[in-house]
Amino acid sequence: MPRHADRDTTLTMPTRYGVSGWIHQFPSSKVPSFPRFRGECTADVVVIGAGLTGCAAAHACAAAGLTTILLERGRVGQGRTGRSAGMLSPDPGPAFRDIAAAHGLASARRVFEAWRRGALDGAALLRRLRIPCALDPREALVVAGAADERLLRREYDARHAAGLDGAWLTRPQMHSRLKAEAAAALRLRDAFAFDPYRACLGLARAAVRRGTACFERSPVTRVRFTRRFADVITGGGRIRARKVIVATGSATPEFKSLQRHLDPREAYVVVTECMPAAMRRELAHPRVILRDLRVPPTRVSRTHDDRLVIAGGDQPETPPRTKATAIVQRTGQLMYEVLKTYPAILGLRPAYSWDTAYGETADGLMYIGAHRNYPHHLFAIGGGAHSVTGAFVAARILVRAVQDAPEKEDEVFGWTR
Repeated sequence: MPRHADRDTTLTMPTRYGVSGWIHQFPSSKVPSFPRFRGECTADVVVIGAGLTGCAAAHACAAAGLTTILLERGRVGQGRTGRSAGMLSPDPGPAFRDIAAAHGLASARRVFEAWRRGALDGAALLRRLRIPCALDPREALVVAGAADERLLRREYDARHAAGLDGAWLTRPQMHSRLKAEAAAALRLRDAFAFDPYRACLGLARAAVRRGTACFERSPVTRVRFTRRFADVITGGGRIRARKVIVATGSATPEFKSLQRHLDPREAYVVVTECMPAAMRRELAHPRVILRDLRVPPTRVSRTHDDRLVIAGGDQPETPPRTKATAIVQRTGQLMYEVLKTYPAILGLRPAYSWDTAYGETADGLMYIGAHRNYPHHLFAIGGGAHSVTGAFVAARILVRAVQDAPEKEDEVFGWTR
């Protein structure tokens, strides 16, 4: 979020519940406006969903010389991307040992290597395109209390035996980074914090400069397909395409048969007021992203203007009538969890708090690639709510699939795993 000269937290504003701080803080006069789709045309690729995954895929396809159309039912970046926690993690979320148990050691290694490469690729792309999104390198610490120390040690040993990046921190090393008591910590490199909404808008603009035609407020009502092509139907017209990329986060109604693979859940993000200097000195190093071993885990990061970003509280999706109450309750719980570790934040108020919906898969990994029931379709859906590294992992896999040049390693994210 933008840096503010005035950090006087005595002039507090009411918490904006249900409002994403990333979106609210972006000047409305600078939000790009793309037209609605109308008419009929043809394209090599139609991308459905203009979040970070859709924009990254559209940019990759356009850069490969493919005629690309990007469709968004609402506004670019204002769905799951603009409501994420603003983290690029080198870690997919599920434990390495769990993925290895489910899919084998070699597949687990491919997943974790792909995720770390995705974080680095995403950061490199945002830098190369000079997208101003407060991108900042971080180290990620997975922290365990005394009860979970053995569990974390087994996870570290499994990763180390597989040749993956990760370091076991000694207590002095932990204290210098955490400024709090912990029994053990696993350090991961190549994490990043950033403003996901600004990144998504910048990537959409970059895709347009590459030749992508981007349309907002253009919901897809149906996709028909034959042996040779797919027809994407919107309220304003029809697009005939060779490939259709579905990057909608979860399975939308037109792909109802896929919904059984995704458990509807929601997570929560809290962004606090700017912290005074005395408070900041009592907290973890500003370039650290903390994650505990709770189920669900809580993640804590810091913005450029010294606000805490607290993400977690995942639970089954709540009905609309109780959503407002759930956000208030989860906000209090997340603030209290951090307060127990860092009593210095007593009195710090949440400035923004919101929920974000996602579809959880059985193994916690995204589905990326083709599905046998949907010819000419490629999907990038499912996965966790907080890190958006999957957007850049998916973009690489999807453009290879469109070009009919998949790699063996891509199968680990496929529907047949």
